[in-house]
Amino acid sequence: MTDIFGQTLNLNYVLLLPEIVLLLSSMLVIGIDAFKRQLNVSDNVPVGLALAGLVVALALSILQVNVDEDFARLIQVDSFTNFFRILFIAITLVIIVGSHEYIEKSVSHVGEFYGLLLLATVGAMLMASARELLTAYLAIELLSFSLYIAVSLARSDRRSGEASLKYVLLGGVASASLLYGLSMIYGVTGATQYHEISAVLSAGDTGLTTPLLLGLVLIIVGLGFKASAVPFHMWTPDAYEGAPIPVTAFLSATSKAATIALLLRWFGGPLLPIASDWQFILSGLAVATMVVGNLVAMQQVNIKRLLAYSSIGQMGYMLMAIVAVGSGYGSDATSAVLVHLAGYIITNLLVFISVTHFFNQTGQEEISSFKGLAQSNPYLALMITAGLFSLAGMPLLVGFFTKFILFQAIVSAGHLGLVTIAVVASTVSLYYYLMVIRQMYLYEPEDGTEQWKLSVTGYVTTLALFVSLVVFGLWGTPLYAAADAAASGMF
Repeated sequence: MTDIFGQTLNLNYVLLLPEIVLLLSSMLVIGIDAFKRQLNVSDNVPVGLALAGLVVALALSILQVNVDEDFARLIQVDSFTNFFRILFIAITLVIIVGSHEYIEKSVSHVGEFYGLLLLATVGAMLMASARELLTAYLAIELLSFSLYIAVSLARSDRRSGEASLKYVLLGGVASASLLYGLSMIYGVTGATQYHEISAVLSAGDTGLTTPLLLGLVLIIVGLGFKASAVPFHMWTPDAYEGAPIPVTAFLSATSKAATIALLLRWFGGPLLPIASDWQFILSGLAVATMVVGNLVAMQQVNIKRLLAYSSIGQMGYMLMAIVAVGSGYGSDATSAVLVHLAGYIITNLLVFISVTHFFNQTGQEEISSFKGLAQSNPYLALMITAGLFSLAGMPLLVGFFTKFILFQAIVSAGHLGLVTIAVVASTVSLYYYLMVIRQMYLYEPEDGTEQWKLSVTGYVTTLALFVSLVVFGLWGTPLYAAADAAASGMF
């Protein structure tokens, strides 16, 4: 088949099987949940279908690891795409398995909730694989609209509706800014395909500097919101605090990773020829994000708000890699940030799954409520401690290895000043992580608090994440090899 310009289109739908499976699974989950009384099915059927769809999509993604083809000049299936496919599906699997008790007890409209997570996963996968501006924008909106609703589904918690409303209103402004920025890029280049935009900008004959810079600024504003970069981070602590904890985990992992994937696709591809116009902007955003995220986290008393500002600080480290991509170190910086991103996700999921089980037992999420956890549940206290130390970048854990790789790549690109600020910010972060650890180990539990245990799935997910945390911290070669292969798909 050919398009209107006579170019042949590859319509091999096998390339999109992982996304198709997840879309069909989401519709099936929502449909069966809506009519489960009439169909006389168990409450466990929706979660079973969601997990089955994720497992099938994961297997299909693994089978396409070595594929490098495009679909209809809209979607690029390569090693970069498949790295993120596998990552996003694994995140959703871990969140559902590790949090299903919380979801059944504390989330309203459970079937819709699982369906929305699957749809959001599809949106994230398409953000990583899009090779055309409008396709990428539609993928962003699929992810965003799914999360707008999911944030509001906490049962009997007023903060959930408020968080969703703030997220929707600010998200709408960010989406409008992004779309307007994309229209300016199209107006300058006359193209929406990534490679065509790159060719026009490389030729340097656009002659429209002001619209181009305006488009860049609006794009950075829109993506800065999705990435929770300062000063576009205002929604993050409220959304994290009000959302159901599994959604907060999803926001901190999948939403951030999808934004990084899109930033790498755009700033390492079509916008790379004008790197000198956007590098200083992203450098400023990275510094502000690292500094504000880590300093404000020190003032938090709620664990979800603390982790929100922690994720903001972590995003600042990753934005430095985008700056390094613009300095001509595309492959090295990309593989480094993918390594750090994978390590960050493993670590963050361990902390969030552990906090979820703590909330299931206590109904509390204030930092002070962790008092004496080392006595009431020493296993969970160890899991949280390992996760927080890894986020701080302590040796022998994956967070140290991935930060070392990331900072080394950025120094090699000539940005020693950025790394110096990052090291100081990372040191500051250890203070507020120790605030939580101090509550667990240096204080006695509340009177009458008895020892308690996690569910079987809680032990399975936290132990698997903990083992990954330690193994990749001591032997990170497989993680680096996977990230290097993914980066080679772009450069």
